[in-house]
Amino acid sequence: MNDEVLLELSGVGKRYPRVHRRRDRWSSILDAIAGRPYRLSTSVLSDIGFTLKRGESLGLIGENGAGKSTLLRMICGVAEPSEGRIMRRGSVAPLLELGAGFHPDYSGRDNIRMNALLLGMPGADFEAKVQQIIDFAEIGAYIDEPVKHYSSGMKVRLGFAVVASARPDLLITDEVLAVGDESFQKKCVAWIEGYLRDGGTLLLVSHGMYHVQKLCKHALWLNGGRIEAYGDVFDVTQRYLAYQEAKSARRRAEERAHAQSGDYAVASVAINGESKDVPTVMPMRATLDVDATLYSADGRAPVFAVGIKRQDGTPVYGISSELDAIEPLRQSEHDFRFSIRYPDLALLPGTYTVALHAMDPEAIRLFDTVERSLVVTGRSREVGLVQLPHRWHTP
Repeated sequence: MNDEVLLELSGVGKRYPRVHRRRDRWSSILDAIAGRPYRLSTSVLSDIGFTLKRGESLGLIGENGAGKSTLLRMICGVAEPSEGRIMRRGSVAPLLELGAGFHPDYSGRDNIRMNALLLGMPGADFEAKVQQIIDFAEIGAYIDEPVKHYSSGMKVRLGFAVVASARPDLLITDEVLAVGDESFQKKCVAWIEGYLRDGGTLLLVSHGMYHVQKLCKHALWLNGGRIEAYGDVFDVTQRYLAYQEAKSARRRAEERAHAQSGDYAVASVAINGESKDVPTVMPMRATLDVDATLYSADGRAPVFAVGIKRQDGTPVYGISSELDAIEPLRQSEHDFRFSIRYPDLALLPGTYTVALHAMDPEAIRLFDTVERSLVVTGRSREVGLVQLPHRWHTP
């Protein structure tokens, strides 16, 4: 790894003047003319600092409004920081917005030529490079149509193709991989992987933790304009996903508190001995214990169903006490306790949901559902939901 620092930020902050009222706008104009800090301002970024060395890859994550795009604009020189210092070395190619830098009335081919010149690509093989960009973009006859007629996906194809041909020292992308069809996304990911293998440096902004974990070695989580976490990509992204799931759990709990209770309900839950509604964090291949007490208004033993699903709702596994012919432990006239253990849990690293259901004794009707977040940690690069036992061998 080369120790050359291509990007260094120290104490970077950004404030914008408050201009909701007319007198505030006048005050901000006078402050700007006088060259002094805004007396009335809103801080969107504060005390941001990190370094990015040649050959490294950093994922920038956070919720909408956390300050990611503002930070990228300052790094690219589009905006100036209100405080702190930003140092850049080497060639930088930003791909921040769809169609940024394209003239809408010019054709795709003419825009390629202009952007290639701006990126310092002229030379004896200039026309060959232009053709390579056209081939990479794969937009067919539209290459000679005005860019204003392009779809958003076509614009990002063209923009990425130009940047790919330039092979900058530092590539900066903002949600580019979230646009376009799946085949082109795969093509972009494959190109970035090759770019990194060849010693390229990447600053990637994405809401997709899969791409961040796949392409980046480190991650920086912005929360409310400040650095919440910075370090190893798996550690930071798993903390971020756990934070998101905790927010969802609180929202579900609030919704459930207003819901009308039925004849059968999940009265209490404990995941690995923890009864509080907080994410359960455990390593791969550890043991998962689920204990639940179900309430029965008529005193008959209800059916307990438990399922595990991925954060996006994809089912992973489910079972019920009725299917396994399990009788619960009666704790009182109306309370029944169920316990289930998953030894050597084979889930791949990621954020999951454990869903607990109270059903009637006939297992016909679902009366109540409680969900808890489960975060499985680890460094596996396998894809999918579970880790299956396997062994490679040669014929």
